[in-house]
Parts: sequence; C-alpha cells; structure tokens
Amino acid sequence: MAHYLDELNDVQRAAVTTIEGPVLVIAGPGSGKTRVLTYRVAYVLEQGIEPWRVLALTFTNKAAREMTERIERVVGPRARYVWAGTFHSIFARILRAEAGKIGYPSSFSIYDTDDTVSLLRSIIKEMSLDPQQYNPNAIRSRISLAKSNLLTPPLYRANDQMMEQDRQARRPFTADIYERYVTRCKRAGAMDFDDLLLQMHHLLRNHPDVADKYRERFRYLHVDEFQDTNFLQYAILHLLAKYPGSPENLFAVGDDAQSIYAFRGATIDNILDFSKDFPQLKTFKLEQNYRSTAHIVAAANEIIAHNSRQLPKKIWTARSDSHKIRLLRCMTDDDEARRVVDLIVEQKNRLHLRNGDIAILYRTNAQSRKFEEQLRRQNLPYRVFGGLSFYQRKEVKDLLAYLRLTVNPYDEEALARIINYPARGISDATLTKIRQHAAANNQPLWDAMLTADLPERARKAVLNFRALVESWQRRAHKESAYQLASDIYRQSGLLDELKSERGTEEGLSRLQNANAVLDAISEFTDNASKLPLNEESGETPDASLAAYLQTVTLLTDADMASDSPDYITLMSAHAAKGLEFRSVFITGMEEMLFPSFFALENPGGLDEERRLFYVAVTRAKELLTISFAGVRYRNGRLAESAPSRFLGEIDREHYENLGGIGSRRASAEPISRVASPAASRASVSGNFSSPQPHQSRTQPTAPPADFKPSPPEAVAPGVRVRHLKFGEGVVRSVEGARENRVASIAFQGDEIPERRLVLRFAKLMVLD
Repeated sequence: MAHYLDELNDVQRAAVTTIEGPVLVIAGPGSGKTRVLTYRVAYVLEQGIEPWRVLALTFTNKAAREMTERIERVVGPRARYVWAGTFHSIFARILRAEAGKIGYPSSFSIYDTDDTVSLLRSIIKEMSLDPQQYNPNAIRSRISLAKSNLLTPPLYRANDQMMEQDRQARRPFTADIYERYVTRCKRAGAMDFDDLLLQMHHLLRNHPDVADKYRERFRYLHVDEFQDTNFLQYAILHLLAKYPGSPENLFAVGDDAQSIYAFRGATIDNILDFSKDFPQLKTFKLEQNYRSTAHIVAAANEIIAHNSRQLPKKIWTARSDSHKIRLLRCMTDDDEARRVVDLIVEQKNRLHLRNGDIAILYRTNAQSRKFEEQLRRQNLPYRVFGGLSFYQRKEVKDLLAYLRLTVNPYDEEALARIINYPARGISDATLTKIRQHAAANNQPLWDAMLTADLPERARKAVLNFRALVESWQRRAHKESAYQLASDIYRQSGLLDELKSERGTEEGLSRLQNANAVLDAISEFTDNASKLPLNEESGETPDASLAAYLQTVTLLTDADMASDSPDYITLMSAHAAKGLEFRSVFITGMEEMLFPSFFALENPGGLDEERRLFYVAVTRAKELLTISFAGVRYRNGRLAESAPSRFLGEIDREHYENLGGIGSRRASAEPISRVASPAASRASVSGNFSSPQPHQSRTQPTAPPADFKPSPPEAVAPGVRVRHLKFGEGVVRSVEGARENRVASIAFQGDEIPERRLVLRFAKLMVLD
C-alpha cells in the first residue's frame, strides 16, 4: 500500500481508499480534511485512472493550486493534468470550448462586479429610473439571486414571490432591468460570474451530447467545502454525476457545522440531504481534531449541539489541556479593545507568542476600529483581512472627505472625491473644466467653482453643492462635532445612498462602517467634555470637528507597513474560516451583534450564527478568549448590551475565573451568571429554549395552553408575572425605553436571584 496512506488514521484511510460510488466525508474542524481530499485524488491516480478523468472543485484558486502541488509531491508531474480549480474557473474553461453551442464567442468576456454595476447603472439611467431607489448594487444582488436559483428573466417574471418582493421593495421594474441586462451582456459577448454557472447548467441540460462528453471525461468528481455550495452548483454536480448507468463517483468533503455563507446563496440542505439524491452514499466522519486542546473542542461540541438540523458527530482530541477559555466582561467597547490588547501583550511576554500566532475576530468589520487604535498605541504590527483597514474603506473615506471639506474648503482631494458623490449632476467633464479654469487663473478649485464658465445646468449644480458646504462651514465652530457630522452625513445624501444598499451583506457592512465613524465622533466629543478646564491657559477642551479630524489624520498617516510578516491578524469570523491560530480573541459577543439582529429575524438565522460562532471557536489551537461589553456605541450613543446567548451554551467548567476577572472597571454582575446557560438565555429572552447541561430547577407553573403573553408595556415594577420556563416571579425594576426595555425579575425557587429579560422577547404574562 502506498506509503502516504500510513500518515492517515483509520477513518481517513477508509475514506481515501473508497473510490467507487458516492462518498461524503464529514470533516470536523482540524480533522485533516485537506490531506484526505488530496490523498484521495492521489490514490485514484495510483489505481491507473488517467488524471484528465479526475475533476476537483474548490472555492479558491489558492486551494486548487495547493491541492495540485500536494498531489504532485505524491504521484509526480501527472498531477498537473487533473482538472483542479474553482467552480468558476473550471466551468469557464468548458464554456470557452463549447461556446458555440450556447451562442457565445469562444473569446467571451467575463464581467466582474464593477463591470456589472457599471452596466446596470447605465441601464437604470436609460430607463429614467431613480438610481437611489434602483441602487445598482442592490439590483446586482437581486439578479445574482435569480441566476443562482435558475430563474431566467421569463421565469423571474412568472415567479409571483420574486415579483411581489420587488413591489414591496418599491422596485417594480427590476425584472425589466434584468431582461435588458441579459440582452446587453449577450450582445457584448460577455458573461458575469453567475453566468458561468448558469450557462454551464444550460449547456449540460440542453445539449445531451455535451453532457455525455463531460460525464465520460470526468469519471471521478471531488468537491471541497461541500456545505458552501449553492443550489445551482449542486444542480450542475447532479447533472454530471447522476444519470442512467452512472457510477456516481462523487466524493464530497465538508462540514454542515461550518456552513456560514447563506448570505452568498449557499444552502446547508445540499449536505444535509445528500443521501436523498444518492441512496448508495457512504459516509465517513472525521471526528478527531488535531488542532485544538480539550477545553476548546468540548466547548465547540456543546455550542453546536444546540442547532436543530445537523449531521450528528462528536469531535474529540488527544491534545492535553493547559488553558481554559478566558471570558472578559468589559464596561464599554473601548474598554474591551484596551483589555484585549493588554492581554495580547501579556501573552506575548509570558507565553512568548509571536504576533502571527494571534487573531482578533469580530462579527462585523466595523468593529475593527477600536482594536486598530489600541494596537497602534501599543506599537504592535497588524493586518486587517476581509476588507481594508477601517479608515481606508471607501464609505469611511467618503464621509471623512465631506468633513474635511467642511473644515478646510481648499482641500482639493476631498473636493474632487465627493463633488459628485452621491450623484448631483456634476459630471467629470464639468470637474475638468473647473480644474482647467483654476489652473489658468491660479485659483483653488473652491474659488474656481464660482468663476468657471459652465453650462447653466452644471453651474447651478456646482453652486448648490457649494452653498450646501458653506452652510456646514458656518456651523463648524458653533455646534457639537457629532451633531454637525450627523447632519452632513444626512444632508450630503451619503446616508440615503448607503441605506439603499443595505439589502445585501456588503451594503449593510458599508452602512455599519459609516455609522461607526459617527460613533467615533460621538465618543470623541463625550471624552472631550469630561476633560477639565486648563486653569493655566484658560482653554477649554477642544471638541470641534477640526480637532477630531486632526486625531484621525494622525492615525491614518501612521506608517502601517511592517517590515516583518509577523503581524496580528484582525478579521471577521466569516473570513477566519479555514485558518488557525495559537491564540484567538472572539470579541463583541453580545445579543444583537453576535448573534446579529438580522439573523434573529430570518428563519434558520440563529442556527447559522451559532455555526459561525462554532467556526470562530475552533480557529483556536491553545488559547481562546471571549469578550463582550456592557455598553457599546450604537447610532451615536452608548447603548446597553446583553451577553450573547451563545456564552451560556458552553459548560462552566471550560471557563477560567468565572467569579470575576480582576478588573475594577468590570461590571459587578458575576461572570458565573453569564456562564450559566439558563442565565445567558434569560438575560435576553427566555424564549429560546433547548436542552441544556445546566437547566434551572424552576419549572413552568401553567401549561402552555393557558399561557397568554401580555403586552410588554404592561410589565411594570412590583407586578407579578409568569414565564413559561421560569414560572412565577415579581418584577423588581424596568430599565430602558421602548424596544430596549429590560426587566429585572425574581422568580420563585430560582437558583439565580434576579434575571434580566428584554421585554420585547421575553413573553411574560402579567398576573395582577
């Protein structure tokens, strides 16, 4: 038997050497998935199968290259003839060879996202539609969704649900835009990324001779990250592997517990229901984790056990433990960033960790700003992945450009950046004329806007913009920096522009990033107001917009490049998938943040958020630190936060120092309460129940049929209430306003003296 098989454990070897029929490998985190997939291809080749009859589909070109290199180290140069690549690259290769069958030239263009958005913007303009209502990015996402579900324009029009959604979104002409977009792409001999999948499906479905050709070509199909496939990708795999007389040699590797890309169209049903389409499926479970220590692995098992639909498995590890999970309860998000970075310094000094051993993970990219500032202050090198550094992101730079122009109208870079963004009728040609006039008359652009010879419409647009900026300039030295910045954000049109894109994950992230700038300004002014008067000079603390911008400039002008590749990694939990670090910090573990508010509104959203937390936890090899803040800046003000329900799903034995973490600034509420599963859920809802290792002894005192929740506004201090899980209790206090009202309730016989429940989730029945 080949020597490389000796590197595998029994289950891995069985999966690699089973080469006939459908195979599903459920690969837990750190279980050697890549090795199994690589050696499986090598083993097939060693059985005498020609390499061009082997197809290996991945989700990144890097993964495909690494796979080919590893196979080549085992079987030699013939590995280069294996068809290994991403879905899009492999299908583009096939489509170029077969383009004539579907009416495209073999040299068809592939439109990237910018090309698509540009074309859509042109179509929307041609149709005289409002570009804010019909935001090109939102329309692009809608068309992508349609294509991923095999909905061509005629089928889109015939789909009542899609059409009704468009009407409700006040975009009734989306189908018309889609139809024109497809026509224009076809006329240009171009496909976008989604077309590479859609046209591949059409090719196989509508041309049986072509389908037979590639079924004969690809006798052995391999798919990595199977849980991340969407409906269309699976439909193509089905056409290639499932047909009369097929050997059904489809080898899929994945982990349903790591399915976290529903927002991109991935569906967990592909892996959960695989056996329904392939009844002869052989399943192998890779349950030994070679990456993480026992406390981390046990915590991950306990987290994912709460999900409803999953393929059962029990991850285990032979690695010994030396560290439990550290839980940081922080007063504010600023306190959280400071303490996380302080702990990083401690780990580097005490445990001799390199920067590259450490990762800070968060739910949204907007959270990176606080950590970046603290890392700069400690002079620690870092890199932000999954996006640009916070202050380099377009939406942040756009808003800052408006603020800069308000403070200094002669800032030409800021002026050129936003003079027509959002669109206000000032074309590039107009800006060019202003530039030429300024150069000829040795004037700043700001002054040339008044004197340049422009057509009447362009002149009016330029003067209106200038008047708007002047109105802000007059307020710059009189008003709060936060109030002025908020008005600039709104009056400039930036807020509406970003809101129009929030239907997509990317659009929502951009809106959150811009809002984070306002949060930073609000925090800056709050902090400045707390500074004492300088009695020696008589000066008051400077809370102006100019002072804030100077602070930001000092941060953004700092040299961010590191001569060493040894840097601390900052990234979203989504971006961390597939990576591993000796020390991982999972930050912002709060309700409405992780899990996110939007996830709680969508069916299956909570399960996906839990899978995302599972992925984040299992990135850690030795050290895992989880942090959350009692209050966090949201929409320009400090808002209370409740600990994430996920914290309570980890058995308390895996946490370190539950009685407190030694910070004088930490909340007086004991961490042990947060670590109780019942307490964590109750602090938010009490409505999300499932079997727990530490259930409360309190039992419901009324059957569900007799239970009628009262309106949240009926809950007041002193009243008796009933909860389906915790029974009867007395409301001690109610805090907050409207949807943020939180009640402290003492339930009879409860092991916890008082539980804090968010009333809009709690479902309480008032008894008197």
